[in-house]
Amino acid sequence: MPRPTPIPIAAARPRKQQKPSPGKENLPSGKPVSNTVGPVANIRTRRERPCDACRRRKSRCVIHEGAVLCVLCEFHKQECTFVQSPLPRKRKVVDPADKKDSPNNTKKSRSVDAEPPPLALPTPTITATAPSPPPPQSSLAHSYLPHLGETLGLQRRQHSRYIGLSSPFDSLLIGLSQFDTRNESTFDLGTLRRVNDHECFIMLPDENTQDYADEVESLRQVEHIVHPHGPALLELYFRIVHPNFPIIQKHLFIERYRSGDRSFAPSLIAGMYILALNWWSYNPKLAAYPKPDSSRLEAVAMKSLSLAMDRPKLSTIQAGLLLLQRPEADSWSLTTQLVAIGQELGLHLDCSSWSIPVWERGLRKRIAWALYMQDKWSSLIHGRPSHIFGANWAVQPITDEDFREEGDSPEGKRTENEDDQDDNERGQILFAQMIGLTQIMAEVMDTFYTQTAIQDFANAGKNSTQLILARAKNVQLKLRKWHEDLPKCVKMVAPTNDKLSSTGYLHLAYFATEITLHRRIVQSLDHATHDPYGFFMCRNAAKTRLISAMDFVNRLKPEHLQGFWYFASKINFTLIGTFGSLLWATAPAKEEAEFYKTRLREYRWTLSVSSKRAEFLDYAVQMLDTSRAMLNNLAEKPSLAQQISTAGVPPPPPMRSALSSMGPPPRFSPDDMDMDMDDEGELRRNESYGSFHGFGNDAQGLESYDSPTASASQSLRGDTP
Repeated sequence: MPRPTPIPIAAARPRKQQKPSPGKENLPSGKPVSNTVGPVANIRTRRERPCDACRRRKSRCVIHEGAVLCVLCEFHKQECTFVQSPLPRKRKVVDPADKKDSPNNTKKSRSVDAEPPPLALPTPTITATAPSPPPPQSSLAHSYLPHLGETLGLQRRQHSRYIGLSSPFDSLLIGLSQFDTRNESTFDLGTLRRVNDHECFIMLPDENTQDYADEVESLRQVEHIVHPHGPALLELYFRIVHPNFPIIQKHLFIERYRSGDRSFAPSLIAGMYILALNWWSYNPKLAAYPKPDSSRLEAVAMKSLSLAMDRPKLSTIQAGLLLLQRPEADSWSLTTQLVAIGQELGLHLDCSSWSIPVWERGLRKRIAWALYMQDKWSSLIHGRPSHIFGANWAVQPITDEDFREEGDSPEGKRTENEDDQDDNERGQILFAQMIGLTQIMAEVMDTFYTQTAIQDFANAGKNSTQLILARAKNVQLKLRKWHEDLPKCVKMVAPTNDKLSSTGYLHLAYFATEITLHRRIVQSLDHATHDPYGFFMCRNAAKTRLISAMDFVNRLKPEHLQGFWYFASKINFTLIGTFGSLLWATAPAKEEAEFYKTRLREYRWTLSVSSKRAEFLDYAVQMLDTSRAMLNNLAEKPSLAQQISTAGVPPPPPMRSALSSMGPPPRFSPDDMDMDMDDEGELRRNESYGSFHGFGNDAQGLESYDSPTASASQSLRGDTP
């Protein structure tokens, strides 16, 4: 409410005024100012308290002589109040050399005042530095830390919400507002923050949201659960998880932690601890202690994340993405919530030209693409519609510049050895390649698994397979080119140097994408209506993919199995078994069904043995058993000899199949169906096969069939009617 009469500012301060030191009085400046500004400025000293609005902005509070309002409050036409109590300041760290000369050197200094040492196990307990209300930006010990107050999505006491073109805040009306040097304009509803000529956000205080004060207690609970191993767990996280899933600004996080800043989001740091617990025994020092209860951490993290959605920040998306990487996590609803929050934060926009720190632009792009992958792979493994569409996705492709942590501690970068730098570079390439593969996979889903596509194939009737093959041509070529251009450092044959490797999840995602494509083709095949040659070619291509995927799983080493696996990997392993069961169920002959039955039994054994090192594989084993139980109701299939006899064609004499002399079975290609694939998955042209352009009445008959394994090899030859 407006004051009836002017009140001296000193009387409005809740704390007792101290007599200013000599030479630091509020003396008028010698420089004259224009009449429009007012009298000569009267600037407070550092000891004097700024007004509430200037403290929230972390701005300099300047009052003119004889004025009641400070310059900024007068400019924004708002009340200049001193209601809120000042935030506690950290004590200055006393140097040991100075303590000898101090008259109070007999007093023992508290651990809260000291700077925490680097992340390692032998550190003071985190609970000794109990989290407190977010300190002011100036309290950070290191001057090279980026100012979070200049960011858009990482401010401590306020959050941002994107203002769209069709919202009540019309862009033309926003352009008429007066913005200060920080591109902010204050209104009753909040503060408008303009990032460029077209995009604008509204900044709202966190304290007005539900249970904001409980964040401090939640953070205490998180630290108490992992006490005293928090630093060691963070070290594990940044060594194993972060290089392969870089959605956190590493050096900024570490320097904030070392400087004593404990204003982290409870759900974020809990998510980091939860993932690091998967490698608890990997650290010999941690292995000697009992493992913290991850279920308690998850309970606190999920509750804190739910409350944080009312005041969304980049840390909210980071925490949600990390919690979804848990091997046992499978939450479609949380994924959709994160997509909505990401749109509220403007992560779907192009931030390349925004007036925010350069390092925040790169961080926003990495988080945006991580959210994109989360949505697309969740859509595949759940078989549900995606919530991100290309028409509303303006994020630019990821580049090397987006991984640079500009503005962070130069000491943090110098402490990394060559091995760590190589791991980070390899992880960045892995992350970027996964983004490219996800875009191709999303095209597969949009082409074959949307409701519109399903209806198109149903309307095509007997020509559905031909329509599917025609639509598959472009996406198959993109997938082929992606695999050919894959950098050597992320191939499975790349040396691991006796370190954990996460390249497995990228190649598994590649096989899952191909299987998803071939699965749609196999589902459209009908042995009774399709011509034998086309039917054989499509199924043989599908068999090639299945064998390649199973062989890939057989070649996984312990350093692969114990590395970080993307959240969709558990289902991607399962999809290989599902695809094998589909080929078994649709096999036209008993011999072919027995072949898939044998391979699935071998695959299950491989998964069960590998699950000793990667426990999440137990889920794939359970799904294989479920599929096997369903196949028990499958009717017995006729043998090849019975099929030929029923057709009135005499059995062919024993002869070597023409296909067996040409190497591996031909791999499906939608343009001409004449490509092979070797053990490394490289495509090559096989000129021995003629071009195949669909199914017609004049198609060739089934010429030969030869299983790639000796135990299931069968030969047949038939003539076209």
